[in-house]
This record gives sequence, C-alpha cells and structure tokens, in this order.
Amino acid sequence: MREPETTETWVVFQALQGAQSGIRSICTESEWTDILARKPGVNQLVQAGIASETEAEKLARGTSGDAKQRPSRRSTPPADV
Repeated sequence: MREPETTETWVVFQALQGAQSGIRSICTESEWTDILARKPGVNQLVQAGIASETEAEKLARGTSGDAKQRPSRRSTPPADV
C-alpha cells in the first residue's frame, strides 16, 4: 500500500537582525517552526501557506533577477543647426 503524500507548504521570512538583516529567505512551515523555537524575534514572517517552493522563491526574490528594462534603440532625430 502506498503512503499518503503529505503536502508541505512554504513560508517566506525576513531577517531582522545582524548582517543578514533585510534579506528574505524561504523554508517549509515545519522548518519555520523550528527556526522560531531556536531564535525567537530574529526573523519576521512575510507570508505562510505558500503551495510551492517556486512561488515562495518568486515572492522572496521580488524583482531581483528579472530582465532589465533596456532603452529602445530608436535614434533621436538630429537637432537642427
């Protein structure tokens, strides 16, 4: 018999203290519980209950890693002299 699959949900959290302050990270909800127990008040929950690791990564990353906006290659008309 197959064991029922457990669906793990993900969380995004942000460091509040130290050199990592402001950096967002992800982990599973069970790992988040452990993090809170070991060092309460060091990290802040941004969002919980995220269905996939990919969604959590996108939320944590924000716009970092997105394609850069490049100026158009249209040349400007020469100024009249």
